[in-house]
Amino acid sequence: MQVGDILRKKTARVATVRMNETVAIAAQLMRASNISALVVKDVVETESNTAVGMFTERDVVRAVAEHGAAGLNLKVSQLISVQQLVSCSSTDTLEHVRHLMSKSHIRHLPVIDNYSLIGVISIRDISINIT
Repeated sequence: MQVGDILRKKTARVATVRMNETVAIAAQLMRASNISALVVKDVVETESNTAVGMFTERDVVRAVAEHGAAGLNLKVSQLISVQQLVSCSSTDTLEHVRHLMSKSHIRHLPVIDNYSLIGVISIRDISINIT
């Protein structure tokens, strides 16, 4: 089974946040969508499908644990690593993506085809579909 097979079963909308938004805004977006991760996009509006990282509920907890309530005012860009975005494509197998997530210690991967963000796959998506 490939990543694209999973994406066809999921909603088409990908929840995103811009790098210059605050942790509080990101947390509100995650709560409103009932999700635990957002794809972080560059601040340039013309590059609307340029993923630069992932922001997760773990990042929210880390911000508050390290900075108290002031952590909610930090910018998303202050908490993510943009040097090495780990991603996959819709043609990757679930086994390959599971291995990539395990090796990288991550639970969410942006799916990028032809330099465009087309979805997000989670370890949960993989675990319920891998045989």
